[in-house]
Amino acid sequence: MIVARTGNEAMAEAMRQINPDVVAAYPITPATEVVQLFSKFVNDGLVDTEFVPVESEHSACSACVGASASGARVMTSTASQGLALMHEILFIAAGLRLPIVICLVNRSLSSPINIHCDHSDTLASRDAGWLQIYAENAQEAYDTTIQMVKVAEHVLLPGIVTTDAFIISHGMERVELIDDKDVPAFLGERKVSYSLLDVDNPLTLGPLDLQDYFFEHKRSEIDAMDHVLPVLEQVQKEYGDKFGRYYPIVDEYKMDDAEVAILAMGSTGGTAKVAVERLREKGKKVGLIRSRVYRPFPKAAMTKALVKAKVVGVLDRSDTMSSLGGHLYNDARSILYDAEARPLFKNYVYGLGGRDISIEEIESIYAELLGIQKSSKVDKDIVYFGVRGE
Repeated sequence: MIVARTGNEAMAEAMRQINPDVVAAYPITPATEVVQLFSKFVNDGLVDTEFVPVESEHSACSACVGASASGARVMTSTASQGLALMHEILFIAAGLRLPIVICLVNRSLSSPINIHCDHSDTLASRDAGWLQIYAENAQEAYDTTIQMVKVAEHVLLPGIVTTDAFIISHGMERVELIDDKDVPAFLGERKVSYSLLDVDNPLTLGPLDLQDYFFEHKRSEIDAMDHVLPVLEQVQKEYGDKFGRYYPIVDEYKMDDAEVAILAMGSTGGTAKVAVERLREKGKKVGLIRSRVYRPFPKAAMTKALVKAKVVGVLDRSDTMSSLGGHLYNDARSILYDAEARPLFKNYVYGLGGRDISIEEIESIYAELLGIQKSSKVDKDIVYFGVRGE
């Protein structure tokens, strides 16, 4: 069924069709609509979900941990300061191997107070042990939310699916929905090996774990993350075979003969694709690499894409505050350390606090990258694109 939906509505529709056992949530702009719409589905009897309105995002994530540890299929939604307030519990959920899924709307972290898009919220939690996938549009957000539930429950790690605040979350798009009956069939029932509610087999969950075994338990969590990508590829293929929409780990666009490329995440990938088409019409060999799956970082697929170009401009909608540029820039550079061929790199930190980036501005970045290719020299490797006075 083809419908008109915003990104928030698309994620809420996916949650409705998933019909999780428990959703615990606290509203925050611009993700409020996701759980607000879902609560209406609960009220109208369209789902069997136990909806738990709590007093904070910290409580929401804590309630999700308890429900998931009891064997329930659990989801929530948040953004920005809400995710920051969950930060303590994010590590607990991952360490306990609980497959909770968050539908997240990327919003800048304060201060100053800002309700618009950048990626500082999820990237501040990139090392918490959660899978992270950044959607380009509402359709991808819808499809990925459904897929994430299956992946998370298979690998026993929690996951985050993100959309860009207001650009996707409140932008109306064409979205093709799967039939309601097909989503539960695709996901199946959650299979659990233990439950806190199994009184005949009591267990201790989250005990004090000191020098004797903490390292081994943490190593088990790391190992699980190391084995996510094959499962993700399998689920994506199964989804594509059933419903006709395939998604890659790394989204390459016109990269087969590209001499320069942009690497980006989120909705900017869609804008950059338009810029690529316009420049291709002028004979420019440009391409786009979209980092879709960010955690775990897909080293092999990303390296394969990056080395196709002679020059790569990395667009980061966040900064590490380390004087070393953005998160994506640092990750992408690090995986090329052992590569036989390495493109020249330039980092463009852009769009903080929701500042827009236009097709024309992306074209100007491509023009600069083509100039770097010609001169074989990068004068300044980190720039803050679009800042007054820069």
